[in-house]
Amino acid sequence: MYKDFKIRPPFFEIGPKAFLYGEGMLKLAKVIDKTAAKYDLDVIVTPQYTDIKLLADNTERILVFAQHMDYLTPGRGLGSVLPEAVKAAGAKGVMLNHAEKKLTLDVVEKTIKRADEVGLATIVCADTVEELCAIAKMSPNLLVAEPTELIGTGVTSDANYVTETIRQVREINPDIMVLQGAGISNGQDVYNTIKLGAQATGTTSGIMKSDKPYEMVEEMLFNLRKAWNELHN
Repeated sequence: MYKDFKIRPPFFEIGPKAFLYGEGMLKLAKVIDKTAAKYDLDVIVTPQYTDIKLLADNTERILVFAQHMDYLTPGRGLGSVLPEAVKAAGAKGVMLNHAEKKLTLDVVEKTIKRADEVGLATIVCADTVEELCAIAKMSPNLLVAEPTELIGTGVTSDANYVTETIRQVREINPDIMVLQGAGISNGQDVYNTIKLGAQATGTTSGIMKSDKPYEMVEEMLFNLRKAWNELHN
């Protein structure tokens, strides 16, 4: 776990995947940046590798993470994503083991260690409770509990999955916060997930496929803050 990384609950993650890049991504990032400041929230954004520096240099509040990286060291490795290069571009961390970029547990562990070495936080995705617990023992900074079959469906995780994943990770390492992902389509989904006790949630399709993505950023972050305040204030 990269000890110098700081993030506060409730936080949010927006993953553009390959839907958006370049100037379009920067415009959205600036909207996210402004809205995050408005509601005093930490928001992770995972742009294309080529946009990491663009976003890092032109935003203040969002936390720019790479979508993936490899565990190699400087040298040979054409086509690989070098941890030092991700860090130098301005990223604060890296996402690992997403359902669209699955890794073996052995590779996950090696990559978390490399991230720690270069000073990058890790947010690691997992499908089942068992996988989540196995990765929690590797001490990433953050975990994403995301049933693969729900990704992009508009159907969110049930209450039992949310509460059980949080409980079991807490027993292993109470310092690891768990983001509840998959199927978050609108502000109501965000609100409901946080009210179940989640410390964070996030989306791709909910914003990237929205007819009004900027308005959806506002709707989701407003409901994130609202639900959290109702539970904790």
